[in-house]
Amino acid sequence: MSAPIFSNHGCRLNAYELEAMKELAGEAGLRDAVVVNTCAVTAEAVRKARQDIRKLRKANPDARLIVTGCAAQTEPATFAAMPEVDAVIGNTEKMQAGTWQGLAADFIGSTEAIQVDDIMSVTETAGHLIDGFGTRSRAYVQVQNGCDHRCTFCIIPYGRGNSRSVPAGVVVDQIKRLVDKGFNEVVLTGVDLTSWGADLPAAPRLGDLVMRILRLVPDLQRLRISSIDSIEVDDNLMQAIATEPRLMPHLHLSLQHGDDMVLKRMKRRHLRDDAIRFAQEARRLRPDMTFGADIIAGFPTETDAMFDNSLRLVEECDLTWLHVFPYSPRPGTPAARMPAVNGRDIKERAALLRAAGTRQVARHMQAQVGMRHHVLIESAAMGRTEQFAEVHFGTPQPIGEIVEVVVSGSDGLSLTA
Repeated sequence: MSAPIFSNHGCRLNAYELEAMKELAGEAGLRDAVVVNTCAVTAEAVRKARQDIRKLRKANPDARLIVTGCAAQTEPATFAAMPEVDAVIGNTEKMQAGTWQGLAADFIGSTEAIQVDDIMSVTETAGHLIDGFGTRSRAYVQVQNGCDHRCTFCIIPYGRGNSRSVPAGVVVDQIKRLVDKGFNEVVLTGVDLTSWGADLPAAPRLGDLVMRILRLVPDLQRLRISSIDSIEVDDNLMQAIATEPRLMPHLHLSLQHGDDMVLKRMKRRHLRDDAIRFAQEARRLRPDMTFGADIIAGFPTETDAMFDNSLRLVEECDLTWLHVFPYSPRPGTPAARMPAVNGRDIKERAALLRAAGTRQVARHMQAQVGMRHHVLIESAAMGRTEQFAEVHFGTPQPIGEIVEVVVSGSDGLSLTA
């Protein structure tokens, strides 16, 4: 009897939950199974999940194949209809010990092939299940799940449910344990991180959580926050950016577009000038701040002029790390019913955005040559700066430690020291 095989698709939160599932499946005694944790962010993500399922079934013909994750939550019948699949479980069910005990005890008999409940009825998140995950140097901690917003292109709220937060005390206790285990850096993760706290007593904000962590865990050397919605950033988070050197100067922004009309059609909560103003203010408070950003190319109704506004935003916000998404319609979303952009144009626009991102990375890397950085070592030959740039070493380095270096060179994609 062999241990389960796990395959993960999608975001850091999915990866976090995969670690919890490994623990739950192990405690339940599940054997001879393949578990695929799917993503639903784009139609391409769903296609890749289906492709992975077929490949895993071919490689493991006698294993029981379980599908879970966001795509399983939003399209359970689609996956249940695949001949390769034995069971489909939802995003809530996958974090419950009883689900895995049932799968281990009676996979076919009394266990239902589809276990997917209404995600909108969930009021708690399972952030207490594991003390983060990651490499020997960096741990990721889930502090929030779900989303209350309804962007017209996004299916994720229907896979994750409404926003719900892990209480600050639970988060702080987790991080204390991680620091005691030797982690020097912790990353806070969530689906809509800047909505953290809205469902908790007194409705604290993300900045309150960040300040509390830094105050109550003085031995934590580096704290990062993952993707944020800049329009929801609170005063305390701005204060932390300005005054807390242990908060890393790297923010990934959920911008999505640079044209006001497209942003309105996306049902975003910010306009172009809001994004520029935030980037300028954050960099004023922290001159070494770098930004990543999500940008969608070819959203329905996007004209050449509208796209140019997105392209110009890359330089106007001085974005460095771009995640470019060619638009693909998700059935059931309002955007899927809007007039589509030609597929060739979408591909070309995405390529132009990626090229702009490559130039920005090269410019950032070149500017670091000769500068002093504190690098968190991820492997014997590689680490990352405070701004998350890769640094490569010619001699072995102590994994998990933070070393002070002077950058000696750059190849345009990474640094050497």
